[in-house]
Amino acid sequence: MEAWQEQMQNHVNTLERISEYVNLTNEEREAIEQCDVRWGTTPYFASLMDRDDSNCPIRKQVIPSKKEQVNQYGMQDYLIYKENRDMDEDRPDTIARQYKDRIAFTVLKTCGNYCRHCFRKELVVDKSLDLDFNIDEGLRWIKEHTELREVLITGGDPLLLSDDKIEYMIRKLREIPHLEMIRIGSRLPIVLPQRITKGLQKVLGGYHKVPIWLNTQCNHAKEITEETSKAVWKLLTSGINVGNQAVLLKGINDDVKSFQELHQKLLTVRIRPYYLFYLEPAPGIDHFRTPVEKGAELIRDGIRGHTAGLAQPMYVIATNIGKVPLMPDYYIKEKNEQEYILENYKGQTTKLANVE
Repeated sequence: MEAWQEQMQNHVNTLERISEYVNLTNEEREAIEQCDVRWGTTPYFASLMDRDDSNCPIRKQVIPSKKEQVNQYGMQDYLIYKENRDMDEDRPDTIARQYKDRIAFTVLKTCGNYCRHCFRKELVVDKSLDLDFNIDEGLRWIKEHTELREVLITGGDPLLLSDDKIEYMIRKLREIPHLEMIRIGSRLPIVLPQRITKGLQKVLGGYHKVPIWLNTQCNHAKEITEETSKAVWKLLTSGINVGNQAVLLKGINDDVKSFQELHQKLLTVRIRPYYLFYLEPAPGIDHFRTPVEKGAELIRDGIRGHTAGLAQPMYVIATNIGKVPLMPDYYIKEKNEQEYILENYKGQTTKLANVE
């Protein structure tokens, strides 16, 4: 058994196991005892939690909260709405669609860490939505739809499949002539970096005309370790580009210091910030929600001009009609028939001609 498999076999998903890593508050203990949905994480990720601080940013993403019972802004049956599963188009359960030329290929509902803010909570955490993950059926559908250029393999976490199953899926996708790119969404480089093995490198790596891009999810600098750095290096040296899709979370990364540290540290381990997602209206995650403007303010006050431009993610909300940018134009302060007045992060202004 490989190290990553041992991690999954010893998943931290009981009161007794989590108590080996943290001193639970009474509120956390009660939330766990009353929890009737899936929760848990890997021993590796659990070891990164602060033992005595209940406000630890990793701890808040792992341990259930009684606040999950509050649902002012979340939509019931959100995933059906978000992934357009109630549309007339005949699609297998594995296929989620918001765009004409690309789809999400949902192949698993198991995760390394069951994030308390998950937008697929109804499928992955609450288990109230039951889908049939027939990979071959999904592959046939993708092959029949020649308008598709890209496939995003997602879950759950698709890298929890065996090397053989991943190899089969990648090979079959690469045999489809109209596909130009394969993307993988996986949090394992962050919560289970041990999964990036030589076997997986062999499955994913090498030169191919249909390349693989991988996006992970890291929400706080504390999640980035030497183990993650080594896992990302293995992916990069195999030819797999790695990006990050952070989620804006109240009390975790919604202050300038934490936000800036996260995006600067991502670059030090060769992960390129890609998206910053505003929290979707999934049920039971209201306690993580911020004002919509907060993400743009954090980019303005902590990233743009304050550090390398490589550190700036795109701020968006994912919806049933695709991703919608949420970044206002803070930098054009004035416009007239002759010129624009531009302002930088220091409040200094300059002029640019208005070209007709």
